[in-house]
Amino acid sequence: QVQLVESGGGLVQAGGSLRLSCAASGLAFDNLSMGWFRQAPGKEREFVAGISRNDGRDIKYVDSVRGRFTISRDNARNAVYLQMNSLKDEDTAVYYCAATSALRPPRNGFEYTYWGQGTQVTVSS
Repeated sequence: QVQLVESGGGLVQAGGSLRLSCAASGLAFDNLSMGWFRQAPGKEREFVAGISRNDGRDIKYVDSVRGRFTISRDNARNAVYLQMNSLKDEDTAVYYCAATSALRPPRNGFEYTYWGQGTQVTVSS
């Protein structure tokens, strides 16, 4: 059974940092491109960052987080991470990790096959 489990969310002050983790099981992690998405109340789900399968050479970010967030993967641990620095109020959302067999990480969530349950990130000013 495929499982993606996010952790690391919480409440943080504006300007602070959080590191999200996503642990994968039940699948060949090396062969999956991974993405982080988020959904704020009343808003559509938004692509945040993605990393390609295997060596993770292809990395993408939404413009609003570029320079503040860093996605990485550890194939030995079957995990993907999202380091979030200089957090802003508008980063408040439920964050989801997702997996796809695509060679490169798509920005469209419909191209992802597996999803985690989400972890809440709340940034207070």
